[in-house]
Amino acid sequence: MLAAAIPATGVAGAATTPTATVTVNARAGLATMPDTGIGINHAVWDSQLGTDEVADLFGAAGVRTMRYPGGSYGDIYHWKDNTAPGGYVAPNTDFDTFMGGVRRAGAQPIIIANYGTGTPEEAADWVRYANVTKGYGVKYWEIGNELYGNGHYGANWEADNHADKSPAAYANGVVAYADAMKAVDPGVKIGAVLTTPANWPDGIVGSGDTATWNQTVLSIAGPHIDFVILHWYPTGSTAAEALAKPEQIDDMIYAAREQITRYAGANSGRIGISMTETNTPVGVNTQPGALFAADTYSSLLENGVFTVDWWDTHNGPTKLSTVAGYPDYGDGGLLSSGTCLDGGVCEPPLNTPFAPYYGLKMLSAFAHPGDQFVRAAADDPLVGAHAVRRPNGDLAVLLLNKDQDQARTVTLDYAGYTPAAGAPQVFTFTNGATSISSAATGTSTAQTLPPYSLTTVVLHPAAAASAGPGAPGRPTGTATDRTAAISWPAAAPGAHPIAKYEVYRQVGAVSEQWGETTGTSLDVGNLVPGSRYTINVLARDTAGNVSAASPPLTLTTGAPAASSCTVRMIDVTDWASGFVGGIQVTGSGVVGDWTLTFSWPTARQKLTGGWNGTWAQNGTTVTVSSPAPPAAGVDVGFTADYSGPNILPTAFRLNGVLCAAG
Repeated sequence: MLAAAIPATGVAGAATTPTATVTVNARAGLATMPDTGIGINHAVWDSQLGTDEVADLFGAAGVRTMRYPGGSYGDIYHWKDNTAPGGYVAPNTDFDTFMGGVRRAGAQPIIIANYGTGTPEEAADWVRYANVTKGYGVKYWEIGNELYGNGHYGANWEADNHADKSPAAYANGVVAYADAMKAVDPGVKIGAVLTTPANWPDGIVGSGDTATWNQTVLSIAGPHIDFVILHWYPTGSTAAEALAKPEQIDDMIYAAREQITRYAGANSGRIGISMTETNTPVGVNTQPGALFAADTYSSLLENGVFTVDWWDTHNGPTKLSTVAGYPDYGDGGLLSSGTCLDGGVCEPPLNTPFAPYYGLKMLSAFAHPGDQFVRAAADDPLVGAHAVRRPNGDLAVLLLNKDQDQARTVTLDYAGYTPAAGAPQVFTFTNGATSISSAATGTSTAQTLPPYSLTTVVLHPAAAASAGPGAPGRPTGTATDRTAAISWPAAAPGAHPIAKYEVYRQVGAVSEQWGETTGTSLDVGNLVPGSRYTINVLARDTAGNVSAASPPLTLTTGAPAASSCTVRMIDVTDWASGFVGGIQVTGSGVVGDWTLTFSWPTARQKLTGGWNGTWAQNGTTVTVSSPAPPAAGVDVGFTADYSGPNILPTAFRLNGVLCAAG
């Protein structure tokens, strides 16, 4: 293990270790860690698929989901004879061998049914064999893999033998597959492929189509599916760029859920989100990969994604480089392939874990199935923080030091939680290490993070858990431009009756109390139009005991129902990193000189040009103004870039007046 060099204080010329403050807010509840959370990909070209050594490594790392038969191979693989025409299938990689490894590891499978070159009947037969004949109980089934890469948008890497390769054809195919597979086993969960917000070809309307891939697939297949499938391979040329990417995840999953809600039909809340492929763009075998894996998995899981699956188990070396002082082979696998590059440079022995493997293993020490994620944040951009509250009252905090060169002295502050005194249990994975260390060290309020490290601090509560109330159920609610109506299922009382419920809004890592009530609903006013709010409800009993936080509810305020002006913004043309937008303004308020104002929902959106007015952006606020409009109203256009999910604004003001939505 590498130890952090902590300079002495008070010595002339000595450097000062940078400091940071981490706030952990137990009142700000997020999603609950699912038993499918930590996943990996397996592929039929991998001779180690299903072996005891690999299964035991994954079991020790807490892997709970294994995906098969391997990315794009899913659309050429035929399970009955274990073949993939046009690709290589290693010996002893058939479905039963795979399931043997899954069971040995204590995991469960997620299976890609062949859409590209298969049929609904073939998929239904697979369900029958898996769940009726063999009794494997395979629950999750994806219909194909990355079908938007079938040439319809110009790039062609995914096999698709259908004459019609449009999103409508795929969506109708998903319906046929779902019907056939659920006829065999009504308990299976069917997933449809979506494009990830802000990743190609998200937002693009293909030739002959009337809408984007996601809108089309959700509108047709939404009532027939149980989850959607996202893949995320962020770009970046440096480790610092790669390690900054997870900050996009909150907006990414928010945008995906908004699309599901808007297009998937009634009861769309039942549709889950999976991230069945991800990897880092830099340091795939070294410490940046471990930091990226732990940060990305935590961020996705706290946003309610039910499985995150690393690409891949073994992938093979592509290019040797030195990253953070250690050799990186450009191998997307978690485990070494034990093979060599041209020139004789060889990887470590077969199945040697690379750094991202320990990132997942650290995650399994941090978050156990059933733990509730709670908000945590640092005041230093090079320090990452996540936290979970366990059913037994313990709290675990995952801390990331993204600074390659310097340690960090971290002060931990807590809201809604009082940790016990004494040195907590601390797990640490440092740059270049080949294991995770464990020791009782530091305090509950102060820890030193070595450079480029992952640290998990496990805390016990200061007082033994009392028989307090249970957490309230998941809130529901609706919002107007300035108000919200929120309700929630009652909490189960403990040893004392419930006295009241307290409603909190999350503001970063702190909470702002909106109100309290003895009932199970609350109306809130004075909200800001066009804003996103995440709230939790806590129960307090007559003895003062406070429950854990409810699951979160996110609401977005919009525009008033009526106004002297009406605004409609549309995404006219999109290329997955920028778009042409149009704004139409009508109503009696459109008279004389005018100025229209709106704010981008994220800091990653930027105006690049506009017409039919004078355009400007200051911070996230955009203005367009002009002399008197034509009689028909205002019709303006603009271009904008985005480097993350492109969430459109919902509140517009014309000469200071808040407009209705068109």
